[in-house]
Amino acid sequence: MPRAKGGFKTRRRRKKVLERAKGYYGAKSRLFRVATETVDKALQYAYRDRKAKKREFRALWITRISAAVRATGMNYSQFMCGLKKANISLDRKALAELAYSDPKAFSEIAETVKSQAA
Repeated sequence: MPRAKGGFKTRRRRKKVLERAKGYYGAKSRLFRVATETVDKALQYAYRDRKAKKREFRALWITRISAAVRATGMNYSQFMCGLKKANISLDRKALAELAYSDPKAFSEIAETVKSQAA
């Protein structure tokens, strides 16, 4: 059987890895073996952080809603319970955006929820 040399397929595979490693420091962007390890680790981080991003944004929305609701004299859990009772179907992302960009509209929703809960 003939000796397999670095032909078309190998070159294409290595080129793809080195393209992804562009911009990395030193050998990580130049040497195939080091670049492979670095690119593999970067892809693992990317996969992990796509999941973490969703958690982080939800936590941010909850924090913003909680801060805005405390100004009206309620806490977050009372507000969310009141939303369900009042049949207001806004998700946390929309509520946080309202609390951040239009506090007046958010306070009206909070007052509606407060009157529903009482």
